[in-house]
Amino acid sequence: MNKSILNASPRITVSELTKTSLVAGLYVAVTVLLSVISFGAIQLRLSEMFNYLALYNKRYIMAVTIGVILANFMSPTWILDVPIGGISTFLVLILCRSVTKKITNDILKMVVTALIFAISMFTVAGQLTILFDYPFWATWLTVGIGELLSMTVGGIIIHLLNKKIDLSK
Repeated sequence: MNKSILNASPRITVSELTKTSLVAGLYVAVTVLLSVISFGAIQLRLSEMFNYLALYNKRYIMAVTIGVILANFMSPTWILDVPIGGISTFLVLILCRSVTKKITNDILKMVVTALIFAISMFTVAGQLTILFDYPFWATWLTVGIGELLSMTVGGIIIHLLNKKIDLSK
């Protein structure tokens, strides 16, 4: 029997799967618990704070993406929100990791990430424009400001949490 197969470590450890599932579940729970402010043209989705976790460990790209997909099934615009929100989150998280990888200051990384996510809200504005005939530019502005506020509050929480718990592990 080939010993290298027996000694091979699993690609995904139980610990990584648990952490990924926990973050995805927390994203869904916070979004649904605060659903009255999590969806629509004016939204404050506090679960967006979990986006910052992807800056600490790449496993959280999938965790947050899965959380967004599951939470978006609760959206009144789920038919577009599930695929577009999921793909957009995945791509923007990869972009944020790439853009901030050489930045050593955590706060600057968070500011850059918050700005990128706020700009990316054109996808939500587009969905609301298509489905409800909302004015695109005004909707992008309100959803973008809501995202910036969510990411600011969430950034403070994640930054303080990272001082107590090493989020990179």
